[in-house]
Amino acid sequence: MCNSANPAIYNMKPTLFLPLLLATLHAAAAASPIAEALKPFVEKEEIAGAVALVANKDKVLAVEAVGFADRTTKRPMKTDALFWIASQTKPITGTALMLLVDEGKLTLDDAVEKYLPEFKGQKVLDGKHPDGSLILKTPAHPITVREILNHTSGLPFKSKAEEPTLDILPLRDAVHSYAAAPLGSEPGTKYLYSNCGINTAGRLIEVISGMSYEAFMDARLFKPLGMKDTTFWPTAEQLTRLAAPHKPNAAKTGLETNAIVYLRYPLDDRTKRFPMPGGGLFSTAADVAKFCQMVLNGGELNGKRYLSTKAVKEMTSRQTPAGMKENYGVGWATGPTFGHGGALATNMNIDPARGLIFVWLVQHSGFPGEGNKAQGVFKKTAEEMFAKKP
Repeated sequence: MCNSANPAIYNMKPTLFLPLLLATLHAAAAASPIAEALKPFVEKEEIAGAVALVANKDKVLAVEAVGFADRTTKRPMKTDALFWIASQTKPITGTALMLLVDEGKLTLDDAVEKYLPEFKGQKVLDGKHPDGSLILKTPAHPITVREILNHTSGLPFKSKAEEPTLDILPLRDAVHSYAAAPLGSEPGTKYLYSNCGINTAGRLIEVISGMSYEAFMDARLFKPLGMKDTTFWPTAEQLTRLAAPHKPNAAKTGLETNAIVYLRYPLDDRTKRFPMPGGGLFSTAADVAKFCQMVLNGGELNGKRYLSTKAVKEMTSRQTPAGMKENYGVGWATGPTFGHGGALATNMNIDPARGLIFVWLVQHSGFPGEGNKAQGVFKKTAEEMFAKKP
């Protein structure tokens, strides 16, 4: 028998008990420090909404959805909302390529032309003649796998053929367009953030594995890790969960919705949109967290090893040359922590010293007011809640 200080509650009518229970649960949810810290940004219309997740290598510690997935229609943000994670795709592609490095299929110091002969004979732009024609020279060395992954290959951000959107070419055709143009700088001498480089890494995965890039990603990473909502083509059901992109209105006093201008619509059309290793993925906070947990755990998740600890250390460590101010690994932005952001202000960050993962998902092309500070507020709050104490 249960002894209660207030036995009357057990005799309460369901019509009274249920509202009381719901109110109690609502109050508990509202008390979340992360949600409370982010609430003012939503109320002031500085962000539309966000999903904020913090995890360690073993479990999700907290996940909060605040605000709206679409502020215009007042559709609420939910924790399973789908986001275009854009350039967060880069470290996922880098990780996939490191699977092949682990298997001895290639090395980071291999020349790209060893596997993609279209790059043989590629020149470097060395100025222009008085008549406007290009001056070209032979590079000191062909571009390497390491250089396409750390943005020092000399390849541009995109090719002239990738217009009006970045996803209109099959990967093979996109990479051929990169090889046909001269490099903008000597390989290994200058940092230039390059979708072309990471896309070329995706093409290497195809040629070396004998699988399409998207099939390799699905078979070797997404399905084994349980990343069920990570895709280049959202399904009809997933599109109902897609967070709408937002931007500041003309007066900079609030927000309005817009489209993802970098991608071709409809987003689920597999005949007119193609996988983009440098920035094409859609995902959820839960899926991104699983990927990050595998990396934080040294290449292992739920008892299964995906990468060697050596590969994880190499890809998440500085690979840009000494003396270069930019600190970049194999598809990862590196430093004391490592991670990557996306074009619409999404971000994932892994802090190995604290043993924490931070996933921040929004869809914003700019913020009014102090909306750009919301991610920092989330991270600070999460650190105060979960960081290891000395």
